[in-house]
Amino acid sequence: MTVLRPSAGNSTRNRNFPSRQLAGLAIDLGHARTRAWAPGRGLVLDTRTVTFPGPGSPGGPSVSYPLQRGSFVDPDGAARMLDRLLGRRVPRLSGLVIALTTPVLGGIAYREAARTALRVLRPRTVLTIPTAKAIALGVDAEPSRPLLIVDVGARLTEVFLLADGAVADAHRTPLGTDDLGHVPHRELTGFVVNVVGDMLRRDCSSQTLDALHDGVLVAGGGALRPEIVRDLCRQLRVPVRPAPAPHTAAVRGAAKYLQTVRAQPPEAEAPPG
Repeated sequence: MTVLRPSAGNSTRNRNFPSRQLAGLAIDLGHARTRAWAPGRGLVLDTRTVTFPGPGSPGGPSVSYPLQRGSFVDPDGAARMLDRLLGRRVPRLSGLVIALTTPVLGGIAYREAARTALRVLRPRTVLTIPTAKAIALGVDAEPSRPLLIVDVGARLTEVFLLADGAVADAHRTPLGTDDLGHVPHRELTGFVVNVVGDMLRRDCSSQTLDALHDGVLVAGGGALRPEIVRDLCRQLRVPVRPAPAPHTAAVRGAAKYLQTVRAQPPEAEAPPG
């Protein structure tokens, strides 16, 4: 992979990212939008997840999407995007630690592709945290209680069960809010309801049932769609509540996670979800 270095000039970097605040950066690479959260500053980046052709790539589409339906398909393109948006703001010798949200079912290939893209920011280390755990941290969920999360993104919907702070079950479908123009919202909510039913039938413990008694947490852009929340509540017959500021719940949680591991050595790595 060709790593692009930021161009000369650092007035933007010094103004927006003081060196004393660059001990860590939380990043949520979403299918539709990329967000970054810096300790002490809050949300510092919220932009579309698109990239442009690199050098020596004439023709073809004017823009491309490095993430597609839960897969990381273009690490080089993602690196160009991150370099364009953040490269000039990151000091070359920052010792930066990045906490990155990753899909629970993305697997090793996804995490390695993401780390490849993030090298352009010259981090000291990259920690990964499953999106489910990041959302729970972002909403200050009680870790001792089972939690059922429905994360409705632009092009992917995931259903998680958290128990004792770990991911106990996870499912996904390549449908999201971008599809609701030509796919009825009941197709998306029907997937969630069927998955929850399967989880209840397979769960030999009471974790799924206990989580349902506490209600379902909806995150992502779908949490702002009243028809999705209402339909889930009607079909599941349990309380369904949107997460506070659902678009940024995951990146806020990644920032909180980052603060808890700052004292760990550089090789520290978040356990796989």
